[in-house]
Order: sequence, then C-alpha cells, then structure tokens
Amino acid sequence: MNVPTVPIDAVPDPLPEGLAVLDVREDHEWAAGHIDGALHIPLMDLPARLDEVAALDAVQTLVVCKVGGRSAQATAYLAHQGYEAVNLAGGMLDWHAAGRPMVAETGATAYVG
Repeated sequence: MNVPTVPIDAVPDPLPEGLAVLDVREDHEWAAGHIDGALHIPLMDLPARLDEVAALDAVQTLVVCKVGGRSAQATAYLAHQGYEAVNLAGGMLDWHAAGRPMVAETGATAYVG
C-alpha cells in the first residue's frame, strides 16, 4: 500500500480549517515540543484510541512523528480504517527546520526531542 505523504513545503502555513494534526510520538518527545493544537496518541496506543481520531471530525488528518517512519505506519493504519490521512515526510525535524511554530508542555523553549 502506498502511504499518502506530503513534504513540509506542501503543507499550508497556517494550517487550514478542517486539517487536524495527529502526533504519534512518545510522551517525552511530545513534551519537548509539538504542533499547537495537535492530538497526541503514541503509535502503539492508536488502535485503542481510534475514537479520539474520529472525534476530531476532520476533513483530513496530517500525521507526524520525529522523522516520518512511525507516522507512515499510523497513516497506513488510518487509511485502512477509512480516514483521509497523510504522512508528513521528514516529520517534526522538517517542521522545525522550516521554522514552523511549536509549543512545549513545560512552557520552555520547544525542540524536537
């Protein structure tokens, strides 16, 4: 199965209405820095928490991790479940490198952990 994937330069800035962001990284990665407004569900928890993705009521979901591997797995799973999902190539590393805004749980300076 080909996983729908988009590079950072094809992601609108600011993010458009109807586009949800799902971050599938681990808790410590999320705490270090993430996209404001994203839903955080670690990859291994995704099947059990699929109802939270449904609750987003999004037209499309942008799935992110650190570099794009875990988010590709999550995107394939979501597509198989009938969701309109797309993987962010390069993940949060490319997001940060492009100067896109991030927030940290601690209020400290956000970084890609």
